[in-house]
Amino acid sequence: MPFSLDNRKGTINGVIFVAIFAAAATMISDIEFIKSLGISPLVIGIVMGIFYANTLHNQTPTEWAGGITFSGKKILRFAIVFYGFRITFQEIAEVGIEGFLVSLIMLSTTFILGTWAGNRLFGMEKDTSMLISSGAAVCGAAAVLATEPVLKAQEHKTAIAVSMVVLFGTISMFLYPVLYTTIIEPAQGFLHMSPKEFGIYVGGTIHEVAQVVAVPASVPGAPDDMANSAVIVKMTRVIMIAPMLIVLGIYLSYTAKNTGTQTGVVKLVIPWFAVYFVGMAGFNSLQIVPQNIVDSINIIDTFLLTMAMTALGMGTRFAKFKGLGLAPVYTAGLLFIWLVLGGFIVTKFIMNTF
Repeated sequence: MPFSLDNRKGTINGVIFVAIFAAAATMISDIEFIKSLGISPLVIGIVMGIFYANTLHNQTPTEWAGGITFSGKKILRFAIVFYGFRITFQEIAEVGIEGFLVSLIMLSTTFILGTWAGNRLFGMEKDTSMLISSGAAVCGAAAVLATEPVLKAQEHKTAIAVSMVVLFGTISMFLYPVLYTTIIEPAQGFLHMSPKEFGIYVGGTIHEVAQVVAVPASVPGAPDDMANSAVIVKMTRVIMIAPMLIVLGIYLSYTAKNTGTQTGVVKLVIPWFAVYFVGMAGFNSLQIVPQNIVDSINIIDTFLLTMAMTALGMGTRFAKFKGLGLAPVYTAGLLFIWLVLGGFIVTKFIMNTF
């Protein structure tokens, strides 16, 4: 046990060690240039963790390993639950049935396409395919972190998935404003999108929350309804991670190979932290907690997520990447194309239908 009498000191030291890295990542993310790129402290944290894992790992006392593991597993679940304070059901209702349908269709199709293509088309094992798909389908690095406990995936697979969603999410952040100003907004007919439609398109297809916020801010003269629609649709996708993980847990349970004498009997895996996440969002929707306290909770929660991401990076060695080749890039690239092109078509269809 990590906090048993014999291991307690080493575990606490390990947690503090991860927290120091996370604090450094947070300070780096506050640099104006880094902010302008939409790079979150979570991404900086995993990069720092990977650098440590492949350079200075042997200089750290082995007793601290329990604290690093605790940060990447237990603190992660706790942080995902409190991520619900970023969402209210009222905000989701504001965007209407159109935004909900775009979120639902893009999430489900992206996850299914990525899982199939990564595993069957590009020969990648299923865990990494699902992790990359969840990041692209829902909310980037945070979704990868939330999916990892359900799959019980290894740290290096999580790191690969995070690196892919960061790469293509960053490309999206720079691509979408160019598309809007040169093709979508000035055009007439099918290609034309109103600011609200474009906001729904952005929120329904771009990976990270920070990147979604950055896109309308990069469009000259963008009205408020573009930014508001983008963020609300994005948060709709975020809350959908809970039912997605529950369905995934049920799917994994009933497709697992039976072992021993318990033929036909499998253990049902329900990611309770995802259920608690929805409950926390519901509690936040009551608006009982003052906004300044909610803001403080979100700041602390971001720090805890950064700790979890840093800890996962610390368990990642480049040697574990051997044999994967370009399959992760191909999978994430295919999903990027689907999100940009397929997302545009889905958004136009939904907006013209309802």
